[in-house]
This record gives sequence, structure tokens and C-alpha cells, in this order.
Amino acid sequence: MMVFYRARLVLLSVPKTGTTALMTALRPHADLVISDPPELKHSPVYRYNRWVRPMFEKVCGAELEVAATMREPVDWLGSWYRFRQRPDLRGKPTSTVGISFDTFVTDYCKGKRPAHANVGSQAKFLEGQPNGCQVTHLFAYENLGALYRFMEDRTGIAIETKPENVSPAGDLSLSGDVRRKLERKHPEDFALYASIAG
Repeated sequence: MMVFYRARLVLLSVPKTGTTALMTALRPHADLVISDPPELKHSPVYRYNRWVRPMFEKVCGAELEVAATMREPVDWLGSWYRFRQRPDLRGKPTSTVGISFDTFVTDYCKGKRPAHANVGSQAKFLEGQPNGCQVTHLFAYENLGALYRFMEDRTGIAIETKPENVSPAGDLSLSGDVRRKLERKHPEDFALYASIAG
């Protein structure tokens, strides 16, 4: 998460959406950077609303706009699946080594997800709050150029990034039945993505 106070803007770091490289490029120019631990770096709207927003509202009298990125839901799960194939996770409950992508997505669709498929939800991460706090600028991961132009316009900073935190390659074959199940179980993710894709 990064705050640009003069631009009245906060950039949320949705996991697996390419924000790590952007954070590296903008870090020297941000007024507040939360990069560790991951639970705070990747604070969803509700956590921003509960802890960070009130600080700026009460101390500075400022309401910040919220920007974030979202990835196509199957591609997002594919990135998590590949990320959890890393050798350092081998033998741990969160590892996807030896598990097919079909199985991973099927497990993700369960009410009680096993550890390897417990990766949250983009729609839940980005969910607006009862007090009106919500993402005001949502960008598709597949069009990061639009996000970069927006950030450059708002901050006045030219952005140059290098790939970071890229998941290793892997087989992301998904059967039609499993995809339909995912769409049925998580329609909110597909609907939200459809509202910004194009």
C-alpha cells in the first residue's frame, strides 16, 4: 500500500496484480509505504478503511481516492498456483507441487479451502464499505499501461518498472467443467472484472 498525500491518492496492493514493481518505482516519491509484513502490504479496502483512512481524515482532514488493480479471475488463480509451486514451499501445506491446476481451482471452490488454495478473493479484497469507502479507480492487470498513465498524471512522476515477483511458468490447463464451477461459485469476481475489462 502506498499513499501520495498531495495527490490525495492511495494505491492498494492487490496480491498477484503486478503492484510490487510499481511500488519499487514509486517508493521514493510516496508519503507512506507499507511493504511489510505482507498482511499489511496487501491491506484490502476494509483494512484501509479501518486503520489508514481515519488517520488521514482525522489528522489531516483529507479523504483520499483509492486506486487498485484487478486481474482476470482464472489468470489470477493461475498466478497463485504457479507462485505456490516454488521450491521453498515444497512439503508445506501451501505448496501446489504435485497438484494440477484443475484440482487447485476445484479446491478453491470449496467452502473450507485447503491451505494450498486459500488465497482469498479479489472481489472481497476490493469490496466497498458501508461508510462509502471504496475503490474509486480500478484498473485491469491486462492493461497496466492505463494504471501507469493514471499514476503519472496524478503524481507527476515518470514511471519506469522492471518485472518483479513474477510467478514461474506452469501448466494452467483448466477443464470447462471446472471453469463453469468457478464462475458459478464466484460470480462476483467475474462480474467485477467484466466491469473494467475491455
